[in-house]
Parts: sequence; structure tokens; C-alpha cells
Amino acid sequence: MDNVELFSDDAITTERSKKPLADRMRPRSLDDVVGQEHLLGEGKLLRVLIEKGDIPSFIFWGPSGVGKTTIGWLIGRIMKLPYVSLSAVSIGIKEVKEVIQKAKSQRIILFIDEFHRFNKLQQDTFLPHVESGTIILIGATTENPSFEIISPLLSRMRVLTLKPLAAADLVKIVERALRDDGELKKASIAIDAKTIEEIAYLADGDARRALNLLEVCYKMVREGSSEGLVIDHDIVREAYQKKTARYDKTGEMHYDLISALHKSMRGSDADASLYWLARMIEAGEDPLYIMRRIVRFASEDIGNADPYALTLTISATEAFKFIGPPEGYLALAQAVIYLSLCEKSNAVYKAYGAAARDARDLPEYPVPMHIRNAPTRLMNELGYGEGYLYPHDHPGGLVKQAYFPGEMAGKRYYHPTDRGEERRLRAFMDRARAYHKK
Repeated sequence: MDNVELFSDDAITTERSKKPLADRMRPRSLDDVVGQEHLLGEGKLLRVLIEKGDIPSFIFWGPSGVGKTTIGWLIGRIMKLPYVSLSAVSIGIKEVKEVIQKAKSQRIILFIDEFHRFNKLQQDTFLPHVESGTIILIGATTENPSFEIISPLLSRMRVLTLKPLAAADLVKIVERALRDDGELKKASIAIDAKTIEEIAYLADGDARRALNLLEVCYKMVREGSSEGLVIDHDIVREAYQKKTARYDKTGEMHYDLISALHKSMRGSDADASLYWLARMIEAGEDPLYIMRRIVRFASEDIGNADPYALTLTISATEAFKFIGPPEGYLALAQAVIYLSLCEKSNAVYKAYGAAARDARDLPEYPVPMHIRNAPTRLMNELGYGEGYLYPHDHPGGLVKQAYFPGEMAGKRYYHPTDRGEERRLRAFMDRARAYHKK
């Protein structure tokens, strides 16, 4: 069968010598796996199922470099079943069907990396085989399964969340590579604990990134020195260059970061708001998407507590369009800081929500005759607009006059707070209502 791995220790050892460091250091037992204690610790779900040899189909969900592929590989090795590893990036459903067809005589473990790359129709292909147990399907994804995987398949598979590795975990992984990898051990590299911690920090929870960075550092000092090989801070920074942010404009990180920005502004933390804004911009988010959300915030969370907030956000949007990046980012930052430090009120948001519900749910009451328009003689003769009192003709601009349909008399939607400009609006509203009740 194509792509089937046979778990011979000699074959694995020979093959490892040709691979990058991250592959050479792939754990060969559950005890070698660093991190994911919530799944693989003693008595934890995944470890118990593996040890009992009773593995259902799984979705492994987590960021890159945390062990999804490794754990899938170990499951195949421990259970001694044919293990087929494919990537949705490079194959289609045709290849998947061929593998499943060849496996009909024997149960297999089918590992699909980047599983979310299959569309909804393609994912349907797996349903009968997962349900019948013909295959043990292990799908690995960096995207939230709730968004990317069809509900019928999710209901037949367990979703296991893998977490980013802690810095201490990455330190262990780097130290083990220096100690156990044949090439690195032979090179007798000099590297202190602080530099190892720096590599772990720069890897940002990703074991593969940590080992790749270590390997680049090693190659740099190997080629540039005829004496002892020393990896220090300068070598690490040169090898590292610039971090590439993990970000998907349509995935979970996209929603997490905009939620963090919105809630930080709502909580009046200007510094946290600036940080989340910068995270999104530096990751390549569309600035106009951010501004659309900020404009919404100005009405939803500030409203009439500071009516100028909406004006400022519109001005910031126009300024960004006029100047462009990177200078235009300052207009976004100015708006975010101002909105964070405004008085907050969701009274407008709640008022419109309540009015919209009534508009949808209540009968379509007719407009009272006295506030209807009468553009024609016939409408005037029918009494349209008759009895309307023009407020500007009365002291204080207030008159005792009904504006709601009779069935909704006394209805209230808008409840201004006592914050910012809404304090003045509430005082006038109370005065107007009192006048209407005379």
C-alpha cells in the first residue's frame, strides 16, 4: 500500500540521519513527548486509550509545532496497524479513496495533516468509513474545527485540543537535541542556558521552530569558525531574523484578536487596546476591516456618552485612506486611544435592539393621522396631518403631543446613562417626558 509506514527501528534510525533536526528529534515513545500533559499524562484520556489500543477517530486541533503529527505517528507505531500519512495540501479526495479502497481488507490509521483544507463536500467522503470503523481517521488542523469541519463528521470524532508548548518545554527539547542528536553531540557546541532560553522564547510555543532555529545557528557557526563552535545571543538573533506571525484572516486568530481589541477598548485599557491593534496590523490584517469594527464600537459601546467618538472614527478612516500605510496607522491608533478613554454607554445599542424587536414582532400599527405627511389635496382632505402641533411655535420647543401609535403609548427604549454627554441628554429627556405628561 502506498505511503504506509513500517515501524522498524533500524529503518527509522537510518532514515533519521538524512532528515532535518526537527525530524531527527521526533519522539519515539509517549514518554519522549514533551508537553500536552492534559492528554498524555498518567491517567489522561489519550494516553489511556492508546495504552488500551482502543483508539477512535480524532481531530487534533492546535497550532503548528506542538506534536499533532508526532502523536499521530506514535499511535500508529504503538498499535502496530498500517499507518498512512497524507497532507490535504498536496492530495485530493481521489488519492484518499484509493488508500481507503486498498485498506478494505485491513483496518488502517489514516492521518490527514491540514485537514481543514478539504472542503465540506470532500469531507463527506470520510463519513461512512469513520462510522463503520474501516479506518481510524486522525485529522490535524490549526483551524477551529467548529468553523472548518462539517457537523456530521465532528459528531463522529473526538476533538482533542493541543496547547502551545511552554518555554520550559522548549528548553527541554533544545537541551535534548544538543545532548542526543548524533551530529550536534559530535560537534561539541558551546551554548549557555540563557541562549537556550532565548531560542525557546523566540520559538513562541512551537517545537519545530525551536529546533529549526537551533539547526540554523549550528550551520552558521560550523561554516564560520575553525575553532570551537559557540552559539550566543548574536548568532541566535542573526539566524532568527524576523518572526512571522501566526495569523489567518478568516480563522480563529482573526476573531480572537478583534475580540481582544473590542473588549480592551470597552474596558478602557488604552495600552492593551494599542497592543491588540498592533498585533493585527503587524500580522497583515486589512486596516479597513479594523476601522469598520472601530466605527461600530463608537456607536455600540460609547454612543451618546461622547457623540464625537463616531465623528473621530470616520475621520480616522478617511485619514488612513488618504495617507495610506504605514503613516496612516497613526490615525487608527489615535482613534483606538480616544475610544478607549471615552465615557462608555451601550444605551443606544440596547435602545435600537429593543425597537427593532418591536418592529419585527408587533403588528404594523398605522402612523397617527396628525404626524402623517399630506403632500396632496386628497390626503389633506382625508385629515392627514390635521392637528399637528409645530414644536418651534411653542415655548421651549415642547408640546403635549403623541408620536407613538396609540397601542404603544408610553413605550420607552432609550435609557441614557449619567455618563458623559448622556447626562445632559437624560436631563432634557426627563424634562420633555414630564411636559408630555402634563
